[in-house]
Formats: sequence, C-alpha cells, structure tokens
Amino acid sequence: MTLIKSISGIRGTIGGKPGDSLTPIDIVKYTSAFGTFIYENTGRKKMVVGRDARISGAMFESLVVNTLVALGFEVINLGLSTTPTVEMSVPAEGAGGGIILTASHNPKEWNALKLLNAQGEFISEKEGQKVLKIAAKDNYTFAEVNDLGTVTVVENAIEQHIEKILALPLVDKEAIAKKEFKVVVDAVNSTGAIAVPMLLKALGVHEVQVLFDEVNGRFAHNPEPLPENLVALANEVKFRKADIGIAVDPDVDRLCFVTEEGEMFGEEYTLVAIADYILQHKPGSTVSNLSSTRALRDITEGHNCVYHAAAVGEVNVVTKMKEVNAVIGGEGNGGIIYPELHYGRDALVGIALFLTHLANSNKTVKLLRNTYPDYSMVKSKFVADKEIDLDALFDKVADKYKNEKLNRIDGLKIDMNEGWVHLRKSNTEPIIRIYAESQYQNIAENMVAKIMSDIKEFSN
Repeated sequence: MTLIKSISGIRGTIGGKPGDSLTPIDIVKYTSAFGTFIYENTGRKKMVVGRDARISGAMFESLVVNTLVALGFEVINLGLSTTPTVEMSVPAEGAGGGIILTASHNPKEWNALKLLNAQGEFISEKEGQKVLKIAAKDNYTFAEVNDLGTVTVVENAIEQHIEKILALPLVDKEAIAKKEFKVVVDAVNSTGAIAVPMLLKALGVHEVQVLFDEVNGRFAHNPEPLPENLVALANEVKFRKADIGIAVDPDVDRLCFVTEEGEMFGEEYTLVAIADYILQHKPGSTVSNLSSTRALRDITEGHNCVYHAAAVGEVNVVTKMKEVNAVIGGEGNGGIIYPELHYGRDALVGIALFLTHLANSNKTVKLLRNTYPDYSMVKSKFVADKEIDLDALFDKVADKYKNEKLNRIDGLKIDMNEGWVHLRKSNTEPIIRIYAESQYQNIAENMVAKIMSDIKEFSN
C-alpha cells in the first residue's frame, strides 16, 4: 500500500490502514486541511470539485464534498469531468480553489486529491507545505449546524469548456469540418469518453469510433498513453481506414495521436506539432521541461523565436511560461498548455489545435509527422543506495562533463552535440531517473550506458 504526500496533492492506493495508503480517513484529513488553507489565504469558502471515472471516484466525491460542507463551504460539484475542465471552472465560479479527484495515468487501484489555487492552477511547493503542516497538526475547525455549507451540482461544465475552445481564434471549426475526418478515440473507460466525442462533434467531425467507451474506471489497458498500451487503437485505425487515432489519459490532460497507418505520432511530438502551428500565427517564446524532446527547440528557433527549459512538473512549466510570456508550452508526455485558454495541461484544446493544423496543412498525419526533426529518446533509472548523497554525486558527474553545456535547475542535464542526457532524483524513492535523446537510438542508448557507468563509479 502507498500514500504519497507531494506539493500538488495527495495520492495513493486504495485500501489498507490510514497513513499507509489512501483511506477515507486520509481523504477527510487532507480535504479538511486544504479547505482550511484556502479559506485562510483567500477568505473564500467556495470550492470546485470534479473527478475522473475511477472505481473509487464516487466514494471520493462523497467524502470530499461532504467534508467541505462540514467546513462550511459552498461546493460546486462538477461530478464526472476532466482535469482541465475543473481548472477552468475554478476562476469562472469565483472559487477559492479546486480539488480534482484523479490519479491521472496511474492504474485503477490509485486515486488522488489534486489541489488547485484560485486561478485554477496547481498550488506551489510553498503552499503545499502549508497544507501538509495543517494536516499534520489536525488544525482545522468544522462549522456549527447553522453554518454548514451547500452543494450545487453543475452538469454542463464540459460543454462550457468546449465553447471556450471553439471561440479561440486559432481553432478553425470550418476547416476541420470540411475535411470530414474519420477518427478513432481510445477513451480508456474514463471521462474522455464523454468529453472527446462531444468536442469532435462540436468541431464538425461526425465519423467517430470510441474504444473503451464505458465510463466505469475499469481501464481496459494500462491507462498511460504509451505505445505499448495503444495497440488496440492502432489496429482499429488501420481496420477502419481512419485518418487519425486519438488517445487521452483518464483525466484528459495528456494527449497523443496515431497516424493513418497505425503508427505512433509520438507523445513527445504532440507539443511540437501544436507549437509549430501556434508559432506560424503568433510568434513568441515556447517552454517545455528539461526531459522533453529537443525538437521543440528546433521548431521554435526555426520560427526565429526563443525556447526556454523548465524543471520537470506542470507547476514549474507554468511558472516559466508566465516569466517569459510564452505563447505555448507543455511537457513531452503529451501535455499541452495554451495560455490563451488557461494555464493547465489540456488534451481537449490540444485536439482542436492539432486538427486545425492538420486540416490547413493538407497532409496526412504521417506526412505531417515527417516534417519534424526525428529524435530517439531512451529512459532508464538507477537504484541508488539510500546512504548516497545524490547532490554530491551529481556534482561529480557535472565536473566530469564541465566542458559541455550544463543545466542544474532540476538535477543535471548535459547538452552535447550528439544529444542530451538528463539525470533527476526521485522525490519519493532512492532512484535516479536517466533520460537521453539523440537523432540515433544507439547513440541515446550509449549515452545512458555511459552515464550509468559514471554513476556507479562515483557511487563507490
């Protein structure tokens, strides 16, 4: 059993004992702490709540909503929704914060409380530490009977979200409709089965086949949208002679595509393609995290614009985007952040922008993919001894590669002519995550092997 308390939320496996996994006791405890924090910092007792379709979701929803009522909050309950929809609803409703009940791409035995500030963005590390401190001290007070909160159920939040997407100047509904795209969607038995077909219909796409469309949280496959988990989608695209396959994760904030030939477009290239389209019409800075493909930098510089790297984590990417006034940003895991809509990863706006780009390009999905730089990425990890000082270890590796371009904002990234390698320590276990990218798979593999050898040498 697992319970992980991080800066942006509380996640864990269902069942077991309080404090060891995510039990009803833990849900009430951390919801109470977050509600207390929001009221103390905003003076507002109003919270937006929404969830994905996980098996434990209905239980979570009841516990969270009623805990907030007990604190005296006005709860705006979106029910089955998406992460970006909840994010947009927080400022739209004038709420002090929001709670999303989802463990994102984790398997069905996981769930989480993801915590949003009044802007509908993930809380910062400093804010997260304050929430954890309130929880550790049980420092919250429940309302007396005449001051109990209320619940308002909102059933059209996804429709409102889609309306705002359609109103974006760079979303061309007419161009998309004219192409009469044939689309297959992998909704992985969650709220993507509600939101994605609704969006496609609004965009004028009428031929849509949805795989795993029963919204029951019993994921038909590992819900992370990686190639090995999208075999059924790839096969269905080929079988139906569709123009494109679309896959989202359970809370609809990650996005990837399959070409008309059943090949992966590459989740790293979701952001690359959409950034290319945005920069054609609105030049400006772009941002991704240090572990994302170099192709975004290449495309950005090809438009005579400036690329910036951020530490891994959505909150870090958003902070950097605001700092440099980026027009588009995100993460290489298929997370698109389009600030003209909101500062959060949003698969729905990503779909609308990508289909507009595809329609205007007059190319197939495969031909569009072929217009972008082709890099190979390798991901590995090194299990370190708990006694090792990982910061000191990174210092030794950095010294060895001091003649290369180094970045220390998040672990250590070594940028070389033939590619890059990024070392990060895990926040929850004694593991060093190692990512490498090059134009050639064997070079990326060799870079990982060399760094692994260096780590072993400096660990002794």
